[in-house]
Amino acid sequence: MAEQSRLSFYIQKGIKEMAKSIRGRNEGSISKRPNGKWRAQLSLNGKRISFGSTSKEECQVWLRKMLNNLDRGMDYEGGKTNLKDYLALWLESNQTTLRPKTAYQYAQIIRLHIIPYLGEIILKDLRQSRVEQFYGELLKAGVGTRTIRLTHSVLHRALEKALGYGLILSNPAHGAALPRRNQTEMSVLDESQVSLFLVAAHSSQHEALYHLAVITGMRQAELLGLKWSDLQWISGTLHVRRQVQHVPGQGWSFIEPKTRAGRRAVELGEGSLQALRLHLERQELQKMIMGQRWKENNLIFPSSVGTPLNPSNLRMDFNRVLDHAGIPRVRFHDLRHTAASLMLNHGIPVIVVSKILGHSKPSVTLDIYGHLYHEMQTEAAQIMDRLVTPIEVDLLETASNPIHNIH
Repeated sequence: MAEQSRLSFYIQKGIKEMAKSIRGRNEGSISKRPNGKWRAQLSLNGKRISFGSTSKEECQVWLRKMLNNLDRGMDYEGGKTNLKDYLALWLESNQTTLRPKTAYQYAQIIRLHIIPYLGEIILKDLRQSRVEQFYGELLKAGVGTRTIRLTHSVLHRALEKALGYGLILSNPAHGAALPRRNQTEMSVLDESQVSLFLVAAHSSQHEALYHLAVITGMRQAELLGLKWSDLQWISGTLHVRRQVQHVPGQGWSFIEPKTRAGRRAVELGEGSLQALRLHLERQELQKMIMGQRWKENNLIFPSSVGTPLNPSNLRMDFNRVLDHAGIPRVRFHDLRHTAASLMLNHGIPVIVVSKILGHSKPSVTLDIYGHLYHEMQTEAAQIMDRLVTPIEVDLLETASNPIHNIH
């Protein structure tokens, strides 16, 4: 015990001496404040920078990161660059960590929305008030709320990196007020419309695709990425393992689902399996017709030559089927909402629906489709009445008829 105490004493002494050495070289310090919180401080170019936290470890991480950035030659003088130049460098440095389509979307948002309004502002001069004004300008220019929120996400992420580099003291996009979301109702087909739609789909080469979309609620990119090797005929299980992604100028690619929940197994009923059997027969005939022009990718729902199906061509056929069925036009993605609606309205537990749809957790499903539960409240009230009323009647009869009390 004496040896351990002696060792602890020298360790603590060494830490204190090292801390003094660090402060002596003006490389920062960490101290505990009277309110119990911790503060890390650093002097840079004559400016005193500090970071507060309830955790000493977080202060240590911040200090190490700042000192590391200084060693790499990045300091507040680098903040003389404007936002346009910084975003170009940031996007280039993130190319390897972003999905190709995500990188393309980021580039589009930066080019079309951020640079025209904020591009010439010096990075360190950007303030939260200007960011909020920027969002208001986008709204006045007719940019949709969803696009503005995506723009905010990109800007916030880029500026958070600049904060980590030590180029700015704080993230001006953090906490900035955003336009309220448009509470637009999703379009959902009712049961009669689903029947009309699937009957009209008999005339389409994509009949099995539409059937699977309504039954499983799979995303379009997931459906177009399905391969025959993903289907286990005997067990009736279909595995979702990839999505098809098209990036302008780069072509088609297969990517994994964004989340672990996106990789899932979906059980199919006999009706769905029969639709896929007929679809496979038609596909084999199509291969024979195309001959050497067929490009084998083993896709369940390919184009007429075996390559990934173009969403634009699918949309045209989808609209044709809707028109033939006499149903108002909706988005293809609304078939996913339709599937969720049918499952929830017929009493399938939300945790099961969540897994079928590939949501990360049931709360996501509830956030999207919670309004369906409000529509089901009348039915729930009637069910509860039926459950409770017989008990109340028995009690009243027992109280009014003494004969029941003899035993």
